[in-house]
Amino acid sequence: MLRSTRNLALVVFARAVSRLGGSAVWFIGVWGTAAYTFGATPRQLATLSLANGIAAIAGSLTAGVLIDRYGPRRVMVGAEVLSIPPLVAMLHTDTFAPFVVFAALYSLFGVPTWTAGASFAPYIVEGRKPLEKANAAIESGAMLGFVFGPAVAAVLSERVGHPAVFVFTAITCVLAGVAAWLTRIESTHREHAPSHPWRDFTSGLRLAYTTRSLRYYILMGTAVWFGFGAFSALEPLFYRDVVGVGVEWIGYMNAAFGVGLVVGAQSLPRLPDAVVSARGLAVTTMLCGLGTVLYVGSTDLRLIAAGGLLWGVVIGALEPLLRTLLHLDAPHAFVGRIVGTAQWHRNAGELIPLTLVPALAASLGIQRTLIAGGLVVTVIAILGYGTARTLDKAAAARTPSTSPTGPLPESV
Repeated sequence: MLRSTRNLALVVFARAVSRLGGSAVWFIGVWGTAAYTFGATPRQLATLSLANGIAAIAGSLTAGVLIDRYGPRRVMVGAEVLSIPPLVAMLHTDTFAPFVVFAALYSLFGVPTWTAGASFAPYIVEGRKPLEKANAAIESGAMLGFVFGPAVAAVLSERVGHPAVFVFTAITCVLAGVAAWLTRIESTHREHAPSHPWRDFTSGLRLAYTTRSLRYYILMGTAVWFGFGAFSALEPLFYRDVVGVGVEWIGYMNAAFGVGLVVGAQSLPRLPDAVVSARGLAVTTMLCGLGTVLYVGSTDLRLIAAGGLLWGVVIGALEPLLRTLLHLDAPHAFVGRIVGTAQWHRNAGELIPLTLVPALAASLGIQRTLIAGGLVVTVIAILGYGTARTLDKAAAARTPSTSPTGPLPESV
């Protein structure tokens, strides 16, 4: 496999620029427009998040099949290009209902850029440690984009005007697409003969759900994003109604959160080897749940910023950790579909709470509802620790194969 530093640098740049635009338009463009321009209620924000989540699930599942057929490079380029028309449409929409539709279309094409970016590492490096370092570098790039995206969008919104955020994101789509196109990966088509797309799709799901380790990793990732589900509907309202600040503070505080993400991602290759394990994932998931409480447990902006920073460090380490574990146990020809399955579980995890969030916010309050979501994630991680221990013992007992991405997964 290729080990080119140039290729990795291009992938890191593509992920960074793509996430820069994506976080800018999501936090300030989409959420900000819905909450501050359209005056959306919790139920309307939940509807917006639901529509985006369903579209994201469709996009990630489709992207997984396409990546295994054509490689992450082509999929990322195509997805970046197709993300531009919905951005232009949102820019010219002045009512809430069509705005929701165009935002969902942006998610349909935008989420595959995440899936493709998350699938690059096994195409450009091989071996456990190189995968850790590559995933840490790629996620660090994405998280740098997350740091600066909301902050840049906040400044643009304040000084130039809200529409500038959508134009800015369209420009980042072009830049990310060019960087991805210039990347040279090991192959553009998978090594075995392609079959029917539906058979490709179902075989990927079957492998993900019948392989014990892959199933556990995917479900732990789902638990983390389950805790994020309430934020999709309530975070703008937390700042507007609980903290009592303007839309720009959504960007500034998420920038602090993003700094933590970068620090956490960079720390993974420096942590003990034992961390890259099912137990390491369980502990990190538990800390993610507790980090939620730190973030929204106060209305003091200084404490919110500190909590967001610490929470970001934990999630920053979790993202490349989860991805490395998936890459190690997924056969190379299935990497795209396994990552796509994990991605759609992430989106589904964010959707599930939306059925309860408006009612819970009305009865418990916005802040208490957000805290409760974090505590649920913590409990799930604690309950799953025994399974993680069993998986690690089984992995230690297996004889490593010569597979380029690590030991063969254990199925049941």
